Amino acid sequence: MTTGTARVLVFGATGNVGGALVRRLAADREDVTVRAMVRTPGSADLPDGVEVVRGDLTNLDSVRAALRDVDRVFLVWPLGGGELTRAVVDLITARVRRVVYLSAIGVRDDGAPAPDPILQFHTDIEQAVRDSDVEWTLLRSGGMAANTLGWAQQVRERSTVSWVYGDGARALVHEADLAEVAAIALLTDRLVGAVPEITGPSALTQREQARAIGAAVGRTVTWEELPAQEVREALMSAGWSAAMADGALRSWASTVDRPEAPTPDYAAVTGSTGRPFEQWAIDHAGDFR
Repeated sequence: MTTGTARVLVFGATGNVGGALVRRLAADREDVTVRAMVRTPGSADLPDGVEVVRGDLTNLDSVRAALRDVDRVFLVWPLGGGELTRAVVDLITARVRRVVYLSAIGVRDDGAPAPDPILQFHTDIEQAVRDSDVEWTLLRSGGMAANTLGWAQQVRERSTVSWVYGDGARALVHEADLAEVAAIALLTDRLVGAVPEITGPSALTQREQARAIGAAVGRTVTWEELPAQEVREALMSAGWSAAMADGALRSWASTVDRPEAPTPDYAAVTGSTGRPFEQWAIDHAGDFR
């Protein structure tokens, strides 16, 4: 464990994983101080004792201010790519001794070009962190269960999920499991230089995920398969680039014939079994009612 006080800055502290991590770090830990950088501090629902600072990753001055007097960082990048990405990573790694970066399964260890822009973005950040002098952990996540929150309005209004590739199967990971591994990486030396790949304990098709959400809220939730082109147009209308939309659709389509397999890394790190999607659905049932 840490010696002395660990001073942790959490980026993305109001997101699913960042929020779960802040709550975990703030709970009954006298040897940890937690700072959360958020865009709108007044709207941040964070535990007592967490220092909240205003800023975002597109503003180098705000990042520099948030880094003052911290020695380890949890970095999640919710914004996609951008001109300042390398500059921000270089700024962070020049000022702290440890970085835990929330990346994605599919990035290659050799830094080879990725098949889509999202994985390429993670590849670039991973490489920038590896090139620095910090202690690092690259926490690669499988599909996140929280992404199904995008179905919440449909479920509330119609008890139906209208989406694409319902027979695609993924081992979706609970954000609490990612936060648990991130906390271990931040507060102990066990995962320095490691690249754990964290998934949920079992793969469910998207149709099965919809049914699990229905079971959690106490009613039947059905699946409506949409054409891929219709989903592509919807993604682009929501601001996705054509390359990002096409890359995502290829990735989702691949899970029909090649389901995402659970990895053993969560159990290896924590000694316990990850939370299944059914538990995630129960934990978030209020979002779907």
